[in-house]
Amino acid sequence: MMPELGKYAGAVLSAYGASLALLAALVVASLWRARRVKRALDRVEARRDGTA
Repeated sequence: MMPELGKYAGAVLSAYGASLALLAALVVASLWRARRVKRALDRVEARRDGTA
């Protein structure tokens, strides 16, 4: 169910698209950083325990 947007359809739909793209980029960046920090933490803990 799509409301009638008239002459603003292009602007509204492109704004939705840009918002979704930015949200997806934030999720990907967060996951990437979480993996990087997890690896760094694992290295520090291994060094502390003397297993590295």
